Amino acid sequence: MTVPALEALLQQSQPEPAEMLVSPMAMPALATSGAGTRGGELTFVDAPPKPPQRPSKRRRRWYDYALLAIEAVAVLGIVLIGFNLLTAIRGLEQETASAQALAEEQRRAGIPTIAPTPSLRMENYVLPGGHQISESGQVSFNYDEVPSNLLPLVQSQWMQPVIARPPQTSETALVLTIPRLNISQSIVQGVDWEALKQGVGQLVNGANPADDMGNVVLSAHNDVYGQLFQYLDQLMPGDTFQIQTQSATYTYEITGTEIVDPDDVRVLETREGATATLISCYPYRVNTHRYVVYANRIA
Repeated sequence: MTVPALEALLQQSQPEPAEMLVSPMAMPALATSGAGTRGGELTFVDAPPKPPQRPSKRRRRWYDYALLAIEAVAVLGIVLIGFNLLTAIRGLEQETASAQALAEEQRRAGIPTIAPTPSLRMENYVLPGGHQISESGQVSFNYDEVPSNLLPLVQSQWMQPVIARPPQTSETALVLTIPRLNISQSIVQGVDWEALKQGVGQLVNGANPADDMGNVVLSAHNDVYGQLFQYLDQLMPGDTFQIQTQSATYTYEITGTEIVDPDDVRVLETREGATATLISCYPYRVNTHRYVVYANRIA
């Protein structure tokens, strides 16, 4: 078989392309779906993408509420954690304080209790000025006049040097003047042993010469340390003496005298009005009693 005859045979054996018949009624639908015709031929094109759908306003609102609720729960959780932490710290502080208090109590329980040392006021038991003179002329405090139960306090307090005396004020008694006995002597605050060594002492009972009510008590020795009150028994009712302060001089008139026992402390009590009391041991160089002079302020 010749070549031209073979080519002719092959062309006859290939089928003719089928034509796609499209109904005119289907053309709008094809156009909508992206099909079209170009040069009498049917063509297909891709449809444009649809825009993404946005969530509705109602859904967005619920979404915001949910986020707000989550934030509120988170804040509440933080607050609760802080509160619990603060409570725990306070509890720990209270436990620590309780433990310290218990430890302090236990430590103190092991420390012996020391009774406070009472402050001795001799004027509650014996009048000032008591002393003894030995055969050799040595002067000492007369312990025989003191109750036996007070002897330790007298030795530890009354006979020791006074560190500080009451501060001086404008109304403090400064000078005692007794014209009949030719005495003009400064006044020391206190009637303890060391005070009467210096001269005339004033009982520290709160009374001042300027007071409308009060008993200014002055004491001095009669046979030692200047013998200032040696002639106190020569004073008579009607005699006068003066007590001077920074602001004024006050005059007293003697109303009476008395010899009493060393423990007759009633003579130190406050009498009616402004008064003064002078005290010394008696008799001279025997000193078993006290000589007491009473006076009222008259000017």
